Amino acid sequence: MKTFAFTPTDLNPPVVRPRLRLVALLTAIATFAGCASFSPDGGFSTVERAAKERLGKEVRWARTPAEQDGIDQRVGELLAKPLSADDAVQISLLNNRGLQASFQELGITEAEVVQAGRVPNPGFSFSRLRRGDEIELARGIHFKLARMIAMPMIGAMEAGRFEARQRLVTMTMLSVAADTRKAWVSALAAEETVRYMQRVLQAAEAGAELARRMEQVGNFNKLRRAREQSFYADAALNLARAEQAQRATRERLTRLLGLWGAQTQFKLPDRLPDLPSDLVDRPDIERVALAQRLDVQGAKLAAEQTARNLGLTKTTRFINVLELGVVRNSSNEAPTQRGWEIGVELPLFDWGGARVLRAEAVYMQAVHRAAETAIHARSELREAYGAWRSAYDIARHHQDEIVPLRKQIAEENLLRYNGMLIGVFELLADARLQIASVNAAIEAKRDFWLAQADLDMALIGKPSLTPSAGPAAAAGTGDAAVH
Repeated sequence: MKTFAFTPTDLNPPVVRPRLRLVALLTAIATFAGCASFSPDGGFSTVERAAKERLGKEVRWARTPAEQDGIDQRVGELLAKPLSADDAVQISLLNNRGLQASFQELGITEAEVVQAGRVPNPGFSFSRLRRGDEIELARGIHFKLARMIAMPMIGAMEAGRFEARQRLVTMTMLSVAADTRKAWVSALAAEETVRYMQRVLQAAEAGAELARRMEQVGNFNKLRRAREQSFYADAALNLARAEQAQRATRERLTRLLGLWGAQTQFKLPDRLPDLPSDLVDRPDIERVALAQRLDVQGAKLAAEQTARNLGLTKTTRFINVLELGVVRNSSNEAPTQRGWEIGVELPLFDWGGARVLRAEAVYMQAVHRAAETAIHARSELREAYGAWRSAYDIARHHQDEIVPLRKQIAEENLLRYNGMLIGVFELLADARLQIASVNAAIEAKRDFWLAQADLDMALIGKPSLTPSAGPAAAAGTGDAAVH
C-alpha cells in the first residue's frame, strides 16, 4: 500500500500548472476586489461631524478605560457650576451609557461588514477507497467561485448597510441631545413652580390663621373661615404635586445625563432663559428640512440600496451554487489523476422567479416607505413650526400683558389697603391671583423652549411632538384662586 503526503508541490506538476495559475489569479482578483478592512475610527467620524455641525458639541466614544477617564474628568468640570442647557446636552453626549452602547453598534456592524467582504476559505476534501488490494486516495480543494464573482456587489451592499447603521447611530445621538434639552427645560420649570407654590402656601397659611382668629373673636362666620381653610388645604396639596413633578423631571434629566452618586446633586439655574425678542419667519423651512433630515435621506438611500439588491438577485438567479475545485486522485494500482471540477446547481425546479418577484416587491415597498417618510417629515415640520410660533405668542402674551396687569392690580390694591378701603382678605386674594399668573407665565415659557427643542429636532430627524402636560399644581392653583 502506498501513502501520500498532501503538499503544495503535489498540486503543481507541470501538467496542471496553467490551470492552477488560473485559480490563483481568480483568487487574487477576488481578494483585492472584495476584501474589506477596518476603518481607523470605526465609522465614528460621521457621528462626530454631525454633533459638531448640527449641535456645536463634541461627542466621544469610550473604547478604553483611559478614554472613559477623560470623559469623567470633563463631566466633573461641567458639573462644577450651575448646569445650563448646553452643558446638559454636552454631558449627555459624553456620559449617557445608552448612547455609548449604541456607539458599539458601529463596531459590531463594521466587523460583520468586514467579515462579509473577506474571501471565503477554500474547502478541502479527502477520501480513501478500497477495492480488493487497490487503495484509491482522492484529495480536493474547492473554491466558492460564485461568491468570489459576486464579492464586489456584496461589498457594495454591505457598505450601504454600514452607512445605514451610521445614520441610525447619528439619529440616536441627536435624539438624546433633544431629549436632554427638553428634560432640562422641564426640570428647571418644575423648580420654579415649586418656589411659587411655596409662596402660594405661605399666603394661604396666613389667610387661614387670620380667619381662625377672627372667627374666635366673632368677626368671621364659619363659611368664610371654611373657604380660607379650603384654600390652604388646596395649596398644600398643589405644593406636594409640584414637588413630585420636580423630583420626576430632575430624575429624568439625571438619567439622560448618566449621573449617579454624588453627581446627582448638580445645581440648576434659578430661572428659565428669557424669551427671544422676536422670531424670524422661515418660509422655506420645509425645503431645508427635506434636504437635511436624516430619516428622509436614509429612506432614499434604502430605496436605492434595494434597487441594487434587485439587480444582484436577477444576476444570480440561475447560479446559486458554483464551486471551482482542484482534484488529485491517486491509486496504488494506477497512475495519479489530476484535474479540476466545477459544481453548479441545475435550475430544474426553481428558476429563481419567486426570488426576483420578492425583490421587486421589496423594492416597491422601499419606494413607498421613502414617499411616506417625506410626507410625514413635511407634516411633522409644519406641526412643530406651528407649535413653536403659537407657544411663543402665548408666552409673550403672558409676559407682556397678563403679568404686568396683575402686578398693576396688586399695586393698586395695596394702595387701597393702606387707605383702609379694602380688607386683608381682599389683598391676600389678589396676591394669590398674581402668583398664579406668574406661575402660568413660567409654564408658557417652558412650553416655548420645549417647542424650540422639537422644532430643532424636526429639522434633522423625527421629533417628539407629544404635548407636554404642565405640573398638576397649575390646575389646582387656578381652582384655589377663585375662593
